[in-house]
Amino acid sequence: MKTPGTPEKEEPSAPNKPKFTGTDNPRHLRAIAALLRRPMPRESLDKESGASNGPELVAELRRRGLDVPCERIRFIDRDGYPCRPGVYSLTIDDRRKVYQWQAKQGGAA
Repeated sequence: MKTPGTPEKEEPSAPNKPKFTGTDNPRHLRAIAALLRRPMPRESLDKESGASNGPELVAELRRRGLDVPCERIRFIDRDGYPCRPGVYSLTIDDRRKVYQWQAKQGGAA
């Protein structure tokens, strides 16, 4: 039985994200550099990073501590059909993490 007036402990809905400690993977570095310039769809991220599986590349960055949200946009494909491709971007917090990591590395990345 709960005691009235006793605050309950709040459980986080998701485990804490790991702190972004950087990467030395060339694909990660190219993807981060591209996303610092502008948001981009998967196909553009693949081309910029040299990867053929952008969603897995983004998943790796997320496991390293970045959010890298994907906004679904409305689009008409080349055949005239509506579709909802995703556009990846870095949040303000992601940018802060990357800039802090770059500063520790001497600005390289």
